[in-house]
Amino acid sequence: MPFGGFDAAASILMRAVAQHHLPAAVIEVGDATRPLWRQAFGRLHSEAHATATLPDTIFDLASLTKVLATTTLAMQQVERGVISLDDLVGAHIPAWQGAGRAQVTLRDLLGHCSGLAAYAPLYRDYESMSSSSTGLFRPVGTTGNEPLSPGQLRDRFTAAICHVPLDYTPRSTSIYSDLGFMLLGFILEGDAGLPARVNAMRSQMGGIEDLQFTPPTKWMPRTAPTEFDAWRGRLLVGEVHDENAAALQGAAGHAGLFGTAAACGEYARHVLQVLDGRVGAFGRATAATFVSRSSDVPGSSRALGWDTMLPTSSCGSRMSQRAFGHTGFTGTSLWVDPERGVYVVLLTNRVHPTRANNAIRHVRPAVHDAVMDALAGS
Repeated sequence: MPFGGFDAAASILMRAVAQHHLPAAVIEVGDATRPLWRQAFGRLHSEAHATATLPDTIFDLASLTKVLATTTLAMQQVERGVISLDDLVGAHIPAWQGAGRAQVTLRDLLGHCSGLAAYAPLYRDYESMSSSSTGLFRPVGTTGNEPLSPGQLRDRFTAAICHVPLDYTPRSTSIYSDLGFMLLGFILEGDAGLPARVNAMRSQMGGIEDLQFTPPTKWMPRTAPTEFDAWRGRLLVGEVHDENAAALQGAAGHAGLFGTAAACGEYARHVLQVLDGRVGAFGRATAATFVSRSSDVPGSSRALGWDTMLPTSSCGSRMSQRAFGHTGFTGTSLWVDPERGVYVVLLTNRVHPTRANNAIRHVRPAVHDAVMDALAGS
């Protein structure tokens, strides 16, 4: 769906491909009712014979999982009274004990101010039982062919996170944390598991297609590869890039979702419609609470799950102060501006062939500024 007004944004992405900043990209811009522009750029991987990127190319969404899945499930469960934002983490996870932990709440996990470190390589305690993508893991140093069950993996990861010393006093600052969102995922998934919870949520949001954990084999031909992973010994295609999520069998609160730009755009339209007062999978007041910048931590740009607009944000400098969004390590992003009624989805596989390529940090704001300039002039 070409739209001439976005030529400047398209040129930035074409240059990014030509300069090897990223192999593949798909962008979608839309409002609360429809997509306005969707275009694919580059090829799926760095080889000259690679398949051309298409508008329906599947990407590893990485940390967009935090908002598309985990935060949205939290919104629904808060609205239904299943959980409260002010619930103590220890009320849901008895192992959450120790110095400084007693007063940490679910709100703190969502706001990245729980005291937890940003990251820990918990996956190093596990090894794949096969050289292929099986999603089966066992503890390092053990023998036999019995993999750990999803419940056993969850219990082991929970115990590990609960015993990691806090990095700072809760609510004294905000440190973006995968560990906190892993715990949130464990709390929210219940007995059903995250994939089932997210599938139910998708249905309640109008049946969003091409958005799920552990993508099916039929998606492989249109899936953008990420990196050759030394831990797993293979190029990752349709297999989650994040190692901790991989050890959790591909579905975790912080990473694991795969999807298309169209699927992310459909999600964004749903949120915009709810914020406009229409009936949706969650209510307007709940959505407004989650996407508004928190006042709990002075100087933080964090909302609940989401980040919010700063002039230095990945969304550039043209969106309104009400804009909220998120990025993913693999090169993905979603930004929504409710004041202007628009969203921008940008999906790339910038970690192919290596995660050492950080040019996306300059590409993202330039693209968003060009998009917003085009919309202002249309």
